[in-house]
Amino acid sequence: MSNSNDSALPGARQAQAARPWPAYAKASAVWHAGAAAAMLAEPAAWPWALGAIAANHVVLAAGGLWPRSRWLGSNWTRLPRAATARREIAITIDDGPDPAVTPALLDLLELHRVHATFFCIAARARSHALLCREIVARGHSVQNHSDRHAHSFSLLGPKAIEREIVAAQTTITDLTGEAPRFFRAPAGLRNPFLAPVLQRLDLQLVSWTRRGFDTVRRDPVAMLARLAGRLAPGDILLAHDGNAARTEGGVPLLLAVLPALIERARTLELVPVTLPLAARLEATMASSAPAA
Repeated sequence: MSNSNDSALPGARQAQAARPWPAYAKASAVWHAGAAAAMLAEPAAWPWALGAIAANHVVLAAGGLWPRSRWLGSNWTRLPRAATARREIAITIDDGPDPAVTPALLDLLELHRVHATFFCIAARARSHALLCREIVARGHSVQNHSDRHAHSFSLLGPKAIEREIVAAQTTITDLTGEAPRFFRAPAGLRNPFLAPVLQRLDLQLVSWTRRGFDTVRRDPVAMLARLAGRLAPGDILLAHDGNAARTEGGVPLLLAVLPALIERARTLELVPVTLPLAARLEATMASSAPAA
């Protein structure tokens, strides 16, 4: 399946007709119906039919366990084509706000005149409301990373998933005055119930192009190599202010790596922008398109 991102973006979609079920849902329904029909037509074939159904579930599970897959619906692994043509990249920062890391990170971003996208956990945003507001006041974007960042998120049913996302959406909107347009699943893991929920809430799933693994590894040189080694226009980079690992000297990895990462981007004439800013042209084009 192609890794290109959808051109229709949150907000612009409201003018469109109600979207159909995701392709994977249709294919799965057809697969199950075919297996049932085979068993009715030839009862002795039931082991093969059950095997086919099991294989379908394995594929769906694999799609959820692979954060960058698009098997389970639209998923940004790179910025849209127009943003890539403008040589934009997105630095995205997960799991905050964290009062031990985020203030220093905001100062560092301001020093280098760079804006980032913060995928905040709503429960932490409520606990550190002033810090969440400061992120937006400094020109950055706060987006939806669920209410509690539960490790069981990918095991939840559709109603529980919707409660998690809506609670976070309400919190972030109330705190910042700006409704999130993008969602990132906890740890990037999801299940087939997520895409229809995001469609109803008009949110775009975002994963990443490359990640720093800065919650589990402590080597800033390796983190910089992972993020900047093949840095290219359209890349979405993932790092953390919350749950951040520290260097041997006790410095959060992102704070240690960010100056060199920004310098690398500037050497390549790349422009770090927020996700809403990267989406600006596509949203404008979609909203101005004539009705069918």
